[in-house]
Amino acid sequence: MICSKPFLSPVVLKEKIQLMANLTTDYLGIKLDNPIVVGACDLVENPENLVKLQKAGAGAIVYKSLFEEQIQLEDLDLHFHLHDYNDRNAEMTRLFPEMDYTGPRNFITKLKKAREIVHIPLIASLNAIYHETWVKYAEELATSGVDALELNFFNVPYSFDTSATEVEDEQIKVVKEIIARVKIPVSVKIGPYYSSPPAFIKKLDDAGVKGIVLFNKFFQPEVDIEQVKHITPWNLSGEKDYRLALRFAGLLHGEIKAQVIGNQGIYQGEDVVKLILAGAQAVQVVSTIYKNGVDQISRMRSTLDQWLDEKGFKSPDEIRGRLSRSNTLNPFVYKRAQYIDMLLKSEQLIGRPVL
Repeated sequence: MICSKPFLSPVVLKEKIQLMANLTTDYLGIKLDNPIVVGACDLVENPENLVKLQKAGAGAIVYKSLFEEQIQLEDLDLHFHLHDYNDRNAEMTRLFPEMDYTGPRNFITKLKKAREIVHIPLIASLNAIYHETWVKYAEELATSGVDALELNFFNVPYSFDTSATEVEDEQIKVVKEIIARVKIPVSVKIGPYYSSPPAFIKKLDDAGVKGIVLFNKFFQPEVDIEQVKHITPWNLSGEKDYRLALRFAGLLHGEIKAQVIGNQGIYQGEDVVKLILAGAQAVQVVSTIYKNGVDQISRMRSTLDQWLDEKGFKSPDEIRGRLSRSNTLNPFVYKRAQYIDMLLKSEQLIGRPVL
């Protein structure tokens, strides 16, 4: 017996289509097809991957960060190679072509090609060191045709002489000057290690940033005890690492003008729902793509769409911030309530009283 799919009349089909959620999302003033953004990573350097990410349904792509340290190392390496020819005679030096180090120009060229390949919003990412280079590179990136600029603040507190106030003041100064010089939206990606993240985020908001990405995934040193040396392992986020971003999304919703973007440990479509319910405007994903493949974007998007349909919501805008501190019936949930509750019920974790 041959079974066929049930026939849907035009009226029923029209109603079914109308029930589908509209995932369109505003991101820094840019219209996205959905709130799932591919975060900055090595994957996007490959043009084929860019096409795959776009086909999988990414709302936008943040291009791999321009790191000032990388440019400096490349410059130093080139200097050493050229120095080898300093003592050669004239005939031999003519055999070695004169080389003009391009600095970030090679990076900008790749970024422009990426802009030509994808038709969804493309965002540049910058991680510099010095005030002058922050501004210089930001201006160059802004002229590449990208839709927005993400400043990647990654400060390692290794100095015993630099105070927290000095670090924050310099970062705010950088942000203000960049915003004054570029004509595209600027967001800032920060780590969680500020003494008071809300206070610093408020300064960023007052400076005019359009978005705050929570949180930066820092690379940490590791040691191989067999070979007795430092190693550099993969630094992918783990599932459920999104909880810190969820906490601050809930705390910040309705308190600042800038959008809050969740980042780190967002693996499933359900995670996207949770972050938006807490107050996030959108999310950035990286680790789940490395672990589950590019098609994970499609699955996450489908889950978000299905959840909204099942709950009777028409768009992410209708659920955004419903469980934020300002809207929840229990505002203490974003403070120490879970910690105290867990301490009181810790015996349940092992199924017997704790001795």
